[in-house]
Amino acid sequence: MDDRPIGIFDSGVGGLTGLKALLRLLPGEDYVFFADTGRMPYGPRPQEELRAIALQDMDCLASFGVKAILSACGTISSAAHRELETYPIPAFGVLHPAVAAMAAVGGDAPLGVIATSASIESGQFTLPLRALCPGREIVGLACPEFAPMIEAGHIAPDDPVLREAVARALAPLRGKELGALLLGCTHYGVIEAAIRFELGDVPLLSAADCGAAALAEHLSAHGMTNGRADGGSTRFLISSDPAPFDAFASRYLEIGPVRAERVPVMEL
Repeated sequence: MDDRPIGIFDSGVGGLTGLKALLRLLPGEDYVFFADTGRMPYGPRPQEELRAIALQDMDCLASFGVKAILSACGTISSAAHRELETYPIPAFGVLHPAVAAMAAVGGDAPLGVIATSASIESGQFTLPLRALCPGREIVGLACPEFAPMIEAGHIAPDDPVLREAVARALAPLRGKELGALLLGCTHYGVIEAAIRFELGDVPLLSAADCGAAALAEHLSAHGMTNGRADGGSTRFLISSDPAPFDAFASRYLEIGPVRAERVPVMEL
């Protein structure tokens, strides 16, 4: 039994997909969610900066006494996986669990990964997949428009701005007949319906869901859950204006009013 909260961080609302997954898996836990919107987006930043940001974000959560941390961010998980693996508190990214889930997809059809530019350029999703699935085509595609567009509120499946952006970004995947597509950036789970509309019946895997499952399994295996079946609470932290985030989080999580507490933007 461990009553300490679970920490989750991301550059913005995308990490709410990881929180939502954990709320389904471990509804009785308490959570501290940090949205580092003051430094959003993470995708275009150099790898060195991303590693420094990862440590700062985890230190922020650690100051609230968390027992484990989920980096609900594909960019951080790919750029700073060593920082996550060596952090004093158990820290989980979405990269390794997502790659393992994709490698388990049967058949020989191509496998696709969409993520931020930093994640695709680093090869941290695509290279391990190629190693685990020799002879199978692995298609990596950067979708840099998606995260800022989602943060701006374009999330409804019938939103014409969203539809146009999704069609444009995913055009290289048309005709690929993918065996599965990995949503490697956690933001993309928010617009899953629009992606499904564009690609039809291609199976979609969520990196956020995979990371949340790995953390939940670790806590259960090590006796670190708090034992409650439900009734947990969530504390929200944010590094810029909380108003847009509060409205988005309340609607997306389908909970009552969200009141995120503002924390200072940390210097690199």
